[in-house]
Amino acid sequence: MMQSWWPLLLTLVIQAMVAMALLTLPVVAPVVAQTLQVSPALVGLYVSVTYAGAMVATLMGGATVARLGAIRVSQWGLVLCAVGLALCAVPWLPAMVLGAVLIGLGYGPITPASSHLLARTTPKAQMSLVFSIKQTGVPLGSMLAGAIVPPLALLIDWQLSMLVVAALCLVCAGISQSLRADLDSDRQAHLRIRWGSLIDPIRMVLAHRALLTMASCSFMFSMVQLSLTTYLVTFLHDDLSYGLVAAGLALSVTQLGGIGGRVAWGYVADRWLGARRMLLLLASMMAVCALGSAFLTTDTPHALVIAILVGFGASAIGWNGVYLAEVARRAPPGMASMATGGTLAFTFLGVVMGPPMFGALSGLFGTYRAGFVGLMVMASVSGTVLYWSQRPH
Repeated sequence: MMQSWWPLLLTLVIQAMVAMALLTLPVVAPVVAQTLQVSPALVGLYVSVTYAGAMVATLMGGATVARLGAIRVSQWGLVLCAVGLALCAVPWLPAMVLGAVLIGLGYGPITPASSHLLARTTPKAQMSLVFSIKQTGVPLGSMLAGAIVPPLALLIDWQLSMLVVAALCLVCAGISQSLRADLDSDRQAHLRIRWGSLIDPIRMVLAHRALLTMASCSFMFSMVQLSLTTYLVTFLHDDLSYGLVAAGLALSVTQLGGIGGRVAWGYVADRWLGARRMLLLLASMMAVCALGSAFLTTDTPHALVIAILVGFGASAIGWNGVYLAEVARRAPPGMASMATGGTLAFTFLGVVMGPPMFGALSGLFGTYRAGFVGLMVMASVSGTVLYWSQRPH
């Protein structure tokens, strides 16, 4: 049993590092925007570019994992994130765009790789819990970004803070090499990677109704999740007059809610509710918290703001583990990484579309509160899809 926890621990750390890399720029967006003399709302485009790269990379995840092994693919992902961060540290928009693409290409294959490892090392009765624990790496990395990067940016500067995170990614890639021989023992070096590999995961999702339901809901959930994590610091700073460090810490608290939520929801889904009913409950919780966020003002007590954000984080950030475990459970035998890659393409499409839509709504109405109302609508639609998918046909 002890041996089976090593893949979980390693994939958790790798997931945390790439999540931290992806959110390093958004958590210092007001400072970066001031340096470049652009609107902080453009951070939504940065997130879209990274996830467009991630969407392509995740579709290749199944094929590359089969040939190179999950650990080697994860190492390449960490290296790409490090190079991307170094480019984002250059205060020139074309360099930042290229950096965002590389961070996305590094981020994309990490989850299919980890799903491949965990699907073959985890008992089926524990899959929701184990996948949820692994997925706490995303809010954990985001929490580290929110807590560490803004103070570091003020202490040294925002460019050096990005290079520090890049160095951590390279250290993580180096450390994981010691476990590569054992964990990549099932790789098939003779396999060829075809361009058709980009289409195969999508075909699998479209051919399986359960996978398609999970994919469509993850599309909407990811719009909510990434809009929240991308714009929260800027919303608190611009609309509620929070200082940059205070807003970064509020993001960390939100991510902490996501960490607790992911573990709790995985346990509850395994023991009592099942994946779909659990996700329906989370969709309802997201809608309520999004609406509550839209009514926050500078006079709202700090404790109430934090309470709403913890609930928002627990639901909007806490759903992924239950979703990924259900995908792995419903995938054809031995095809967990391909099914994960196919459904994640829909997830990342939601991320590509979500933050710009949030930014556009906020710009149209002159307040980020309009964006939160949009998130409430999206969460309600996803809950409706989950409700109807459970009804007998």
